[in-house]
Amino acid sequence: MITLLETVVAAVMVLAALWLRPWRMLGGALLSPFLAGLVLLPWFWMLPQMLPRSLLAGGISVQLSGACLMTLLLGWPLAVVLLSGVAAVVWLVGTLEPEVWLSQWVWIGLVPATLTLALGAVLRRWLPAQVFVYILGRGFLGTALCIFLAGVLYELLYHLVGGVGVEQALVARWLMAWGDAFLTGMLVAIFVAFKPEWLATWSDQRYLVPPPPPPGP
Repeated sequence: MITLLETVVAAVMVLAALWLRPWRMLGGALLSPFLAGLVLLPWFWMLPQMLPRSLLAGGISVQLSGACLMTLLLGWPLAVVLLSGVAAVVWLVGTLEPEVWLSQWVWIGLVPATLTLALGAVLRRWLPAQVFVYILGRGFLGTALCIFLAGVLYELLYHLVGGVGVEQALVARWLMAWGDAFLTGMLVAIFVAFKPEWLATWSDQRYLVPPPPPPGP
């Protein structure tokens, strides 16, 4: 039942991303972060296979995602394509069972990326357009929140069918979320300063140009 649900979620997200034709964005500056993510992220995703004894609370292996960073760099549609490519590499190179591989693709990749998209829309709607809102809200704290929420959804879903104790598992998910948060926040701050063209979700016009003064009486 859970495998069917994860298959449907993955299919819907991938089809929605492909419908937006994100490959059109690869002709510019985003090609470099796309290729870098395709090369580096499989190693992050295969950490549990390479370090099988590195366990946190609840017996959960240390796991880095990178999905939030890729969403900020590439935008959600292209990030979904990238994360699907990373999942394909992990499938070909790794040793995971199909069900475990599918869960990793969905809960480490696609769901955090989609939560990052939703959080970005909320922050743009309710918070001022400032550089620190982007770096801290989306790059740092937002990443921790999205990774943790994806982990919460995963643990609650599997807890319903007899998974590990949910309390201990959530502690582990909370700790792992901050690893992604520090990495994403640091790289986003660097790219805002030196390579803003690598951030599809960044806009000089929005975050750097001061708003016009209010009209006079």
